[in-house]
Amino acid sequence: MRVALFVTCLADAMFPQVGRATVELLERLGHEVVFPEAQTCCGQMHINTGYQRAAVKLVEHQVDTFTGYEAIVAPSGSCVGSIRHQHAAVARRAGRVALSHRAEELGERTYELSEFLVDVLGLTDVGAHYPHRVTYHPTCHSLRMLRVADRPLRLLRAVRGIDLVELPEADQCCGFGGTFALKNADTSAAMLSDKLRNVLSTGADVVSAGDSSCLMHMGGGLSRLSSVSSGAENGTDVRPVHLAEILAAT
Repeated sequence: MRVALFVTCLADAMFPQVGRATVELLERLGHEVVFPEAQTCCGQMHINTGYQRAAVKLVEHQVDTFTGYEAIVAPSGSCVGSIRHQHAAVARRAGRVALSHRAEELGERTYELSEFLVDVLGLTDVGAHYPHRVTYHPTCHSLRMLRVADRPLRLLRAVRGIDLVELPEADQCCGFGGTFALKNADTSAAMLSDKLRNVLSTGADVVSAGDSSCLMHMGGGLSRLSSVSSGAENGTDVRPVHLAEILAAT
């Protein structure tokens, strides 16, 4: 299958290893991966903060850039959730009916990585080997908008050498929520504290998720934990690692 990678802004600018891992994984599974270089922000941050008129051009650009590909895969439930559930509505509200139809059709061919692997390719064992103790945080958009359910966990359970431990209160938000973490910093910090307490209770070496944004938020919190609270000499040694990186490991 010829697959287009939508790498997302955050992965492109801050976590390029996630994009590389996604490509390595898909190519290892026998698929051709292409990277449309015209891609840019999908407009999610504009839509979620009320700048829907400004987002129309980004929706149109997304559709134009990825038209013609059999499948579009992104290592982000958040961005895929926006493309699938917001883009067509934004175009309709702007009176762009034809664009809304094109956006809806594109949304049907755009997949978060775990749902592409499980639902489209019919795989759970992707040949990965990752000898670490891992706990998994299901991000809000993947859990509630895309309803990926246990697909990431099914993939992780098939990884050789992994010690996968359940995360208490896994369905609770980590507190990031894009600009929510900036506009409601105290609430965000309290939610993050609860999440990290649960992560640390598992004794995991790695906390994984399907969105770099949530991992960035949790990683920032983990890096600031004191040795007193974490029991580690230089703070906690729990590492945030994207699902794609685990599945690409051999």
